[in-house]
Amino acid sequence: MRYYSLMYLAAFASVYWLVAYRLKTEPWHFPRELVNDFFVWAAVGVILGGRLGYVVFYNFPYFLDHPLEIFLPFDLSNGFKFTGISGMSFHGGLIGVVTAFFLYCRKHKMNIWDFSDLICPAVPLGYTFGRLGNFFNAELFGRATTLPFGMYFPTDPTHTLRHPSQLYEAFFEGIVLFIILWSVKRHPKAKHRIFALYLMGYGFIRFIIEFVRQPDPHLNYPWFIFTMGQLLCTAMMATGIAILLFKKKRLRPL
Repeated sequence: MRYYSLMYLAAFASVYWLVAYRLKTEPWHFPRELVNDFFVWAAVGVILGGRLGYVVFYNFPYFLDHPLEIFLPFDLSNGFKFTGISGMSFHGGLIGVVTAFFLYCRKHKMNIWDFSDLICPAVPLGYTFGRLGNFFNAELFGRATTLPFGMYFPTDPTHTLRHPSQLYEAFFEGIVLFIILWSVKRHPKAKHRIFALYLMGYGFIRFIIEFVRQPDPHLNYPWFIFTMGQLLCTAMMATGIAILLFKKKRLRPL
């Protein structure tokens, strides 16, 4: 947990630095103070959304019976026992940040598409640090493999050679997606479409990597051969496509 907390800080710092760099080197009209304040909202959105997303998407029956454990790090069912808070959902965190994003833009009367064009290209680099945190904590590892770059994880009770899926995600969801979005961020055809490209890009990459990532044991495959992560990524990609179609329709001459 210690490494993951440090990587969370590194992720926020990297995204903040990249956005600050864009404000200095590109002609944006957003005041620096306004952007700084947004990151506080984003942090709250990530934490609350990530936790509630895990509760709803991954373990709802359990938390329905143990509602106090959603936010309290204690087990009160048999005396008083400190358990810590375990379980965060990326997709829940995304919903939390998007909600905070919408409310913040509405409060300050900011154009949500302009602001998303500023923020979104920097976001994937933060995932690199988050997935490295998963790797250092030996959690969210991959399925069994016979490939020569497979790894043994100390938290795996079966001591099986497995895909280092955290590293796959760090590279493709983080570095590769960052390079793609950063490369097209100022292209005229990408204007007001960066968020859609982000949803489609992350959703597609994560969907593919989920085939070599060990599914959650209490869920396994909720629908045929697909994991909960893949179902949520499908919703991401569909949302991205819907935004692109909406933007295309708005630009179509009458």
